[in-house]
Amino acid sequence: MTREHEDLLGLLAEVRKRLLIPARDISDADAAKRTTVSELTLGGLIRHLATGERLWLRILRTADGSLPDGMLDTDQYAMSETLSHWLAAYSEAAAATDEYVASLPSLDVEVQLPTTPWSPPEPQFWSARRIVLHLIHETAQHAGHADIIRESLDGANSTAQLA
Repeated sequence: MTREHEDLLGLLAEVRKRLLIPARDISDADAAKRTTVSELTLGGLIRHLATGERLWLRILRTADGSLPDGMLDTDQYAMSETLSHWLAAYSEAAAATDEYVASLPSLDVEVQLPTTPWSPPEPQFWSARRIVLHLIHETAQHAGHADIIRESLDGANSTAQLA
């Protein structure tokens, strides 16, 4: 594994950890509770990211532009199982992503993205690097959402929970 692999996977691990802090000591009922006008919930965010990592890993592995099952799921933010289920699914997806990315000799590998309703008409290609950067961006963005949701639930925030 190169220094770049280590740096990017290390940053991804940090933002994953940051995302999970607001879910500490939360009941399933609270994990499914909306606290803002948004449809987002803590459990729904974790489900979305667990599913997203699994889908992006499939895209990275196949690299042929095929559309993975579930990619167009419009209900991916709903917490359909228990929080512990989604936490375990997220942990498994993260471990699988890390293992595969670490096994790549270079992050320059080109991957054809699937065509979706929001895709440009011409085929799109991303490097493995860009996919990892996308996962970092997506996870960091949702970690901020998770902080707001948790603080709205009970006043807790990541800064207090880190202590």
